[in-house]
Amino acid sequence: MSRIGKRPIPLPAGVKVTIHPDGIEFEGKKGKLRTPLHPGITAKADSGQLLLERRDDSKPQKTLHGMCRALAANAVLGLTQGFQKQLEIVGVGYKAKLDKDRLELALGYSRPMIYTVPPDVEVVVEKPTLLTVRGIDRQRVGQVADDIKKFRKPDPYKQKGVRYVGERLIKKERKAGVTGA
Repeated sequence: MSRIGKRPIPLPAGVKVTIHPDGIEFEGKKGKLRTPLHPGITAKADSGQLLLERRDDSKPQKTLHGMCRALAANAVLGLTQGFQKQLEIVGVGYKAKLDKDRLELALGYSRPMIYTVPPDVEVVVEKPTLLTVRGIDRQRVGQVADDIKKFRKPDPYKQKGVRYVGERLIKKERKAGVTGA
């Protein structure tokens, strides 16, 4: 059974919920979000809680039940608290600079990499080597952070590149039999 799908989602005071046959709309102080409801999954809101139910106990229905509940819970959490991911840039001369919605990254290439920040996500350059990606939609925040990370993935040999704060990298030794530095 889907244990996650059965849990009720507590609705804080500032969040309004509108249930449609194909999705749920959430509106809060930080904005609006919409999550899908798959066929066979129904939602009902009562006494400050949102409860999702499934049509039957087949395996596809159980998995969709848990997924729809998790998406709805993430929407409520995003509208009340928001989500953020922090990236650190490691390497000599590697840095970031933000001009309005253009993020300019100097990552050791011959010219800087330019990333246009989407309007629904906020990127803050706290230090030239520390970025914070914030937003209300968990998926968008993670996607933007991953897009920035892809410009220079962490090198397992020299440990240079863009990585999440707290990400552990396993350092590799140089290849055996290689002469020189």
